[in-house]
Amino acid sequence: MAIEEYSQASNILLQAVKQLCRPLIKLLISKGISYPQLREMLKALYVEIAEQNFAINNKVITDSRLFVLTGVHRKDIKRLRQENKRGGQKNEPIITLSAAIIGYWLGSAEYQDKLGKPRCLPRNDKNGKPGFDHMITLVSKDVRPRAILDELLHLGTVSINEDAEICLNHGAFVPEDDNKQAYYLAHNVHDHLAACAHNMQKLDEPMLERSVYYTSLKQSSIDQLNELALHEGMLVLHKVNQRALQLQQQDKGLPDASHRMRFGCYWFDEDTKKDEGAAS
Repeated sequence: MAIEEYSQASNILLQAVKQLCRPLIKLLISKGISYPQLREMLKALYVEIAEQNFAINNKVITDSRLFVLTGVHRKDIKRLRQENKRGGQKNEPIITLSAAIIGYWLGSAEYQDKLGKPRCLPRNDKNGKPGFDHMITLVSKDVRPRAILDELLHLGTVSINEDAEICLNHGAFVPEDDNKQAYYLAHNVHDHLAACAHNMQKLDEPMLERSVYYTSLKQSSIDQLNELALHEGMLVLHKVNQRALQLQQQDKGLPDASHRMRFGCYWFDEDTKKDEGAAS
């Protein structure tokens, strides 16, 4: 690729990054996170990503090469690499475990009612049907079911009904507190963006990344489409979740069972007149 073509391609990509960063910057400002905080994080991230992905022949990458790749000053590179070595492994958050429990509850027939919806569970097995504690041991053996139940109650993922049964709350599908929302922002948007980056780099077969886009719609039309997308989207997610759970149970423990996946759907709408007014 000629220098001019390379420069033009870089500018086009930067304009795309500028566009995708707009809602992120708006979110950061609304949460009181300033540019210097973001700048320091990006500096560290440039060094981390370059160190992990751009070594030659599996050799330890030098500070000089990191400087060439990232443009980060050598003094900062040295400091950041030392900080990365001191950083410990983070424990798996309860949010991850909560998501796994929800997936198991929704995907296993023995934990569903006659309509295929997640049934309320007694703590222990009852009338030949497995209870909450049994399900938890199938998802994780690292934490006691009682401790998980207390945390799920605290998070609002489950509630207790009049029969002392544990019920999955509808709100479990739509996280409301900042911690859970930030967690899913990081993981869901990361994988969506990773699929786009994969496709642009042409590393392998392109990954699924599709959307439907229309303008010049009334609010009533938006409401109809939103309802349709929500209904059909949940059906597809539920179907993929059930099959994924079956395959995970089939593959678990096999030496080549090292892959992960994420399939999702999203919806966004806005009043373009309001948006234009704000911009002007």
